[in-house]
Amino acid sequence: MFLCNLAVIGQIPLFLLLFSSYFFTLSSACSGGGNCQVLESCSAANDCAPGLYCGNCPAANKRQPVCTRGQANIPTSIVSGLPFNKYSWLMTHNAFSNVNAPPLSGVQRITFYNQEDTVTNQLRNGVRGLMLDMYDFEGDIWLCHSFQGRCYNITAFGPAIDTLREIEAFLTENPSEIVTIIIEDYVQSPKGLTQLFANAGLEKYWYPVTEMPKKGEDWPTVNDMVQKNHRLLVFTSDDSKEEAEGIAYQWRYMVENEPGDPGVKQGSCPNRRESKKLNSKGASLFLMNYFPTYPVEDVACKENSAPLANMIGTCDKAAGNRMPNFVAVNFYMRSDGPGVFDILDKMNGQSLCGCSTITACQPGSPPGVCKNIPAPILAPPTSTFSGSFSGSVQLSGFAPAASYPNILLICSFHLSLMLLLMWL
Repeated sequence: MFLCNLAVIGQIPLFLLLFSSYFFTLSSACSGGGNCQVLESCSAANDCAPGLYCGNCPAANKRQPVCTRGQANIPTSIVSGLPFNKYSWLMTHNAFSNVNAPPLSGVQRITFYNQEDTVTNQLRNGVRGLMLDMYDFEGDIWLCHSFQGRCYNITAFGPAIDTLREIEAFLTENPSEIVTIIIEDYVQSPKGLTQLFANAGLEKYWYPVTEMPKKGEDWPTVNDMVQKNHRLLVFTSDDSKEEAEGIAYQWRYMVENEPGDPGVKQGSCPNRRESKKLNSKGASLFLMNYFPTYPVEDVACKENSAPLANMIGTCDKAAGNRMPNFVAVNFYMRSDGPGVFDILDKMNGQSLCGCSTITACQPGSPPGVCKNIPAPILAPPTSTFSGSFSGSVQLSGFAPAASYPNILLICSFHLSLMLLLMWL
């Protein structure tokens, strides 16, 4: 059962606001025909209303299929005109690492996977932040899920320009949307990234690094960013690229907690080594990582439910009561029902209007004056784009046999390969 309209929501701890949703969730039957709502029992995808799919979560002992959220409410379509750093956005960890992506011709890919659909579908479903690992490979720049700063045939996904062109197409088709890219940067070719983004046609959307707030000030409003067409924010992990290519060095502008297992340990939210302390006032943006070191599809539905809601509260407190601007997850579609989409609704509702959820906000009203929203509910569609899902939650696809080998096996393989490379 979800919290409803509360004028005194600011007095409620964030943990209770987010976590209470998961104590009393129960499913009920509906008539199907595309009318079933979140947490109502279903037997097929077309039983559920738009933006939902029929899935379950055995990892959380929830085997009965229910209608599960698969699309975000875009907060700027409900509350606009605020600085960019006041909003919270869904980010996909290794957005390119799609379990359904075909392997390179003649080469079986051996790596970990983090997502289940294309970048285009991720954007259509409301993802607004993309983590991309870029490497020099075969005389070009490729997206690769690799190690030791080198890309190999068995860890490569494809030329980065293909994914960037997907982003360019989305920004062109949706002129009020803002997308953020965070690059784990292993590119050594001079001006390689500059040329890459130019070739992808993304320069026209680039937010200039010279205008980014460097001392923790507010960002421009989302309306101003859209008006100026500064709708693509790009950050790199390579500090030399800011001066050499005008690409913002990530940790000059945002704080970040530890990725991997330290970032999912309940009750703890340490800052990443490269980052300032989470409660630092010297950076305007806050990236919250929430994904284990070794991703497992079938467990993600549990991770992206109550434990994520709990960790949001922990990290908010560690950051001095500052809501994360980006929440980065694996397998973002998977949950036990409401999932990361509902959690982000609650985060934005509290931050933007003092309501229990973004769908309760009433633009122009004082904070805390909220609509009485029955829960759970989705906002009416606010745009013409509608996403889809090509992964295995809906049983419409499945991971290749080699996608998830035993963790010990793949770690042993990587260790053996690294030792071989060191010996050579």
